[in-house]
Amino acid sequence: MFTEMSISLIRSIFYLFLFFFATAASRNEKLSAYEELQRYDFPMGILPKGVKDYKLNTKTGEFSAYLNSTCSFKLENSYQLNYKPVIKGVISKGRLKKLSGVSVKVVLLWLNIVEVERKGKNLEFSVGLASANFPVENFEECPQCGHGWNCVDEVTILCLLSRLD
Repeated sequence: MFTEMSISLIRSIFYLFLFFFATAASRNEKLSAYEELQRYDFPMGILPKGVKDYKLNTKTGEFSAYLNSTCSFKLENSYQLNYKPVIKGVISKGRLKKLSGVSVKVVLLWLNIVEVERKGKNLEFSVGLASANFPVENFEECPQCGHGWNCVDEVTILCLLSRLD
């Protein structure tokens, strides 16, 4: 019948099969949109909290990110940002281009942000002819729609609780 060596060999093959199955299953798990951003050298806070799904073509870099609704908040108490429910563009290491669905209010005008590029410890946001740089560290946390990063002046308790998610 079976010798100890045969049983040991069968057991080893079984464990090897389980290992490969578990590894393959873990490779098929979809990363969050925030984790994907980090894979491309971007901080997760360039997207607001609440991305419910995304699509990414890893060959072309084309992506779409989906929010439940329009999202708006202030950046550094000066710029008002607006995210539409669908954000699209092309992502590559350190660069987002052909963006649509993200705009910024400068003085009285709403301008579309068309490109974001990582330059060392800064992010350069471009609206076409003009651009502005912000430290990457400003985007380590995801802003909350309606509140941004500062929860003190609006519905403080609800905002702080939402950060615990």
